[in-house]
Amino acid sequence: MSEEVIRSLPVGRVSYAYRMLRRPERCTGPVVVLGGALQGMFGWPQMDDRLGPVAEVVTADLPGMGGAEPLPPGPSVEVLCAAILRIIDDLDVPRINLFGFSYGAGLAFGCARRFPARIARLALGGVPAHIGEAQLAHWRRASARLTEGDTGAFATMVAEGLLCRDEGRPVARRELAFRSVRRSMLQAALHSPHAVDSLRRALTDRPDFSGGLFGIPTLVFSGEHDTVTSPARQRDFAATIAGSRFLAIPDADHWVVLERPDEVAELVARFFTDRPLEAVGPVDTGSAGTVADAVCA
Repeated sequence: MSEEVIRSLPVGRVSYAYRMLRRPERCTGPVVVLGGALQGMFGWPQMDDRLGPVAEVVTADLPGMGGAEPLPPGPSVEVLCAAILRIIDDLDVPRINLFGFSYGAGLAFGCARRFPARIARLALGGVPAHIGEAQLAHWRRASARLTEGDTGAFATMVAEGLLCRDEGRPVARRELAFRSVRRSMLQAALHSPHAVDSLRRALTDRPDFSGGLFGIPTLVFSGEHDTVTSPARQRDFAATIAGSRFLAIPDADHWVVLERPDEVAELVARFFTDRPLEAVGPVDTGSAGTVADAVCA
């Protein structure tokens, strides 16, 4: 039986909180889950369900996200990584398993480079390793709609920018995912005090995806139709990490965690417990320097 614990912490002068599903019997170390720039501690029920039986699941309202206090002006990556390190210290464990998705993948990778000795395994999904000028222009237009108070247009533009709208590419739960992403963006725009700053950070405070990571077992995965950063570019990013694995999940785009939630959660659970990643369908093959595995059953 799991017990939910929520703890508040400071980093500098900013207060934030994390949530842990405490489990007395577990197969692996705690799994810290980091999501998108507008995603808080209650946004990962599928990870609770699949990882809860094998690990303590930790999610957070990091500074500038969810119900946490706003970030100070200026670059945020160092502050956010320091906040994540404070969580690891507060958990009182030598190492954690770290999962980052989308914006959270950049934070997770940054943490692994800054304090690798505290990370046992690293899973990165939907890695925004390359954002083109056309995409940046789209996000600037979306940001302008939010600043102007047109929350409906903002939510629609964000959903359109994050999801594959090409009907020629099969995507599971396409319209359900679109409505869900749009609804969550609208909710954030209407109720989150951090929405404008979070979008600004995602545009201007770009993580360093140049690679150079050694000694941490790493899995990188992507939806096969990811239009934020293509699977090919994410595969190239994975190749910069020594001994990494890469796979592309069929019938999914950037929001693979919504379109194939059971497969993603089971994949991550298997990776963090050193179990085989068994196939459920065709997957992309790894590039030179990576080992390609199949999606778990």
